[in-house]
Amino acid sequence: MKTRRFKINKLKFVNFIYWIFLTYMIAAFVWWYVSLEKQNNEIAFVKFQSIRLDDPALTEKVKSIETYEARKTKQYIGEGITFLFLFLWGALYVYRSLLKQLKYSNQQQNFMMAVTHELKTPIAITQLNIETLLKRDLDATQQKMLIENTLKETHRLDALCNNILLASQLDMGQYVSDMQVMDLSSTLQSVLHSFQERFPNRNLILDIDSSIFIQGEPLLIQLLINNLLDNAHKYSPLTSAVNILLKTTSHEIILMIKDNGVGIPEEEREKVFEKFYRIGDESTRTTKGTGLGLYLCKKISAFHHASLKVEPNMPNGSNFILNFPLR
Repeated sequence: MKTRRFKINKLKFVNFIYWIFLTYMIAAFVWWYVSLEKQNNEIAFVKFQSIRLDDPALTEKVKSIETYEARKTKQYIGEGITFLFLFLWGALYVYRSLLKQLKYSNQQQNFMMAVTHELKTPIAITQLNIETLLKRDLDATQQKMLIENTLKETHRLDALCNNILLASQLDMGQYVSDMQVMDLSSTLQSVLHSFQERFPNRNLILDIDSSIFIQGEPLLIQLLINNLLDNAHKYSPLTSAVNILLKTTSHEIILMIKDNGVGIPEEEREKVFEKFYRIGDESTRTTKGTGLGLYLCKKISAFHHASLKVEPNMPNGSNFILNFPLR
């Protein structure tokens, strides 16, 4: 709570300082215009005072002074509006950049907290299992159970490291692709088989067309499907089903993964694909994750010139829809 309160107070303080500064600068612009206009009037008054009433060119000189005064007023107004527009545009840009940086910093902190938890848990479980195997005389069944549990946690660590490494490579444009013609149907079935081995109690409802081929990177596609399945598993009750559909139409290939979980609020549906973003706060949320899974799904989709979006799955839950265009 203290950390959360500090973040809120910090944001309020930055906002307060920013608006004080912005108000001061706008007031300075107004003062600048008033001062120049006052100076313009004084100059015109002095020029009027210098004209003799019996001067034959009195009318022309008065008109010339009035024209000059009006021209200077227009100049001040034009320059003032231009400078004010540029200043406000720059101020808005700085303000949005500042908020984005604070938000990104907050997400990074949440990410570090999540990664720490995600690393410590499997390491602790693995250590405990190995110590148990070394210190106790267990029968073959118990040993197998502990070894399988340890292997499961090792796979979890490997997946986390792969996600972090891949996100870094894709961000920096350093990922070396191996694009090839691949059987998406077969790849999906293989990933689903592995998923059911890890979560045998999860009910999967499948509607998968066979022999659907795409131009893609097999490892990336597997990771994309795995992340979407893991997301559906994490955010839906264990008793509910997850629907997986793979179809082809006249112009695209559609992969849909529907869950019957808590769903995603409308205002969060685009944000969940942002790097490190997770709904809620790291100190209050209970589900595991780092905020990289859906971000990677979006990146991998774009890498394959596909689109990924999330829609509500009525009456509750989420429906992630991946569309591959037919070429």
